[in-house]
Amino acid sequence: MSDREGHSGGPPPADDDLSLPKATVAKMISDLLPSDVVCAKETRDLVIECCVEFIHLISSEANEICEQESKKTIAPEHIIAALKRLGFDSFTTEVEDVLKDHKQQQKDREKKVSKFEQSGMTEEELLAKQEELFAASRAKFQSTQQ
Repeated sequence: MSDREGHSGGPPPADDDLSLPKATVAKMISDLLPSDVVCAKETRDLVIECCVEFIHLISSEANEICEQESKKTIAPEHIIAALKRLGFDSFTTEVEDVLKDHKQQQKDREKKVSKFEQSGMTEEELLAKQEELFAASRAKFQSTQQ
């Protein structure tokens, strides 16, 4: 998203309005460069322009593939196919690995059981326990104030 977030409502932003967060890109560049090398502002801006153009190219191609398949939503498979079609085959392995990790994280998040469900106590029992802890805390606080 651009530095000018908040395009709620109205028409989508023009291509000139699309960008990446400058501070985030600057941090990524500085993390990648040796500590004795500095990146000029113009260089950072050029890197951002190139990244935006790359994203636009891949998304346009993925959209075309999506339309050819009579789909309405661009899926990860469309992005991978777009990378291959545009000659970025060397990127696909890493993209597939990231996608696999993302899907695993989603599964793990769904499997997490809340503390409430793990406790084995009813909601009333938990509320009573909470009130008991609050009372003990209040008493301890009041005793330290005297």
